Amino acid sequence: MNNRSQELKNYLVPGAHVHLVGIGGVSMRPLGLVLKGMGMYVTGSDMNSSVSTDELIAKGIEVAIGHRAENVHGAVCVIRTAAAHNDNPEIAECRNQGIPVFERAQAWGVIMQAYKNAVCISGTHGKTTTTSMVTHILMEAAWDPTVMIGGELPLLKAGHRVGSGDTIILESCEYCDSFLNFFPTLAVILNVEADHLDYFKDLRDVQKSFRAFAGLATQGVLANGDDLHTAQALRGVKYVSFGVGKKNRVRAVNISPDWRHFDVECDGEKYCHVDLTVLGKHNTLNALAAAGTAWMLGIDGEFASRGLHAFGGARRRMEYKGEINGAKVYDDYAHHPDELAATIAAVRTMGECKRLVVAFQPHTYTRTKALFDDFVRELKKPDLVVLAEIYAARERNTAGISSQDLAAKIPGSIYCATLPEVSAVLKSAAQPGDVILTVGAGDIYRAGEAMLR
Repeated sequence: MNNRSQELKNYLVPGAHVHLVGIGGVSMRPLGLVLKGMGMYVTGSDMNSSVSTDELIAKGIEVAIGHRAENVHGAVCVIRTAAAHNDNPEIAECRNQGIPVFERAQAWGVIMQAYKNAVCISGTHGKTTTTSMVTHILMEAAWDPTVMIGGELPLLKAGHRVGSGDTIILESCEYCDSFLNFFPTLAVILNVEADHLDYFKDLRDVQKSFRAFAGLATQGVLANGDDLHTAQALRGVKYVSFGVGKKNRVRAVNISPDWRHFDVECDGEKYCHVDLTVLGKHNTLNALAAAGTAWMLGIDGEFASRGLHAFGGARRRMEYKGEINGAKVYDDYAHHPDELAATIAAVRTMGECKRLVVAFQPHTYTRTKALFDDFVRELKKPDLVVLAEIYAARERNTAGISSQDLAAKIPGSIYCATLPEVSAVLKSAAQPGDVILTVGAGDIYRAGEAMLR
């Protein structure tokens, strides 16, 4: 254990007052609930009130709206979200008062050491879906897991779960090397691509991070044996491979043309049969990784079959939203060119799609600039593309780039400066037999929802 983790572990004891800056965030909220369940006195703050902060308050956690220095008074330590920088008034007050500040990932790393099984699902794409699939399997097997997912899972009616079993499963992100603060017993690597290039220098730098992550696992690594970049990252590392290729120890065989039905073989023997309700080759690989995880944990294949069949998708992953003018509307979180390609390919297998209309909102200026040509290539595939302005997230536009630059390279595309404009264009374009996708990791889903209202 590194020194910072050991230091934090000394503070996370029953009765201690721990304050969370940005407690309404997607992985900060479950963190607060888990710490409270461990017997700590938890307070938090967030810039805005939300459903998340309302839930925390209802469960007995004091939440201040707005960041103020006095919010941290009395805390033995503070845990912050990645969005809370050193100029945050609460972080600044911690320096003044000598209150130690830790990162969110460090806290999850300490927590997972209390579990016999710590399953960490990583990869450039598919983390939320695969973590959700494994959660379904563990729930079917009555393992009563603790769960942290980066999206909402209908089964849990949330993105997290606090269980009393001996297993924790976490979606594990490479951004800022955050997953290197974890202590996995089983590390799962779905794929490796060049992404988060505002932090990583290039693909090789990303691969270096995933290799270090694999080295943390104490009981095994499961990784995509069909993915070249993953194989390069793990050269010389011992791992169990999954995929459709014959060399893989965990294989999908007897695959149906739509990729939804297949058998899973582990070390040459049938482990389970899978009937998916979600579409696309990418989801076959996600399900294969989930089944491989269950196999490595010693779970009977019947529970894997039942859990994977019950999985109907996580929120914002090809989520059906409704119908307008005879067109079906879906929403998806894809924000990388490879994810766009997988989502578009999945829709094309639906059969009912006469015309594909995609409203895409790029996510961050650095990603849009670094992967510009790849975005153009994928966005030429739909029948009609509507481009919302780039969602800034944590960034400022130092790259001087706009969605108008993408529109200039995509024949027939329509640029919209605001989401209401996107809604109006989609509504006027909708025709019977169309599939309309709102796509992106920002708030593009609001455009589809507004149109349907």
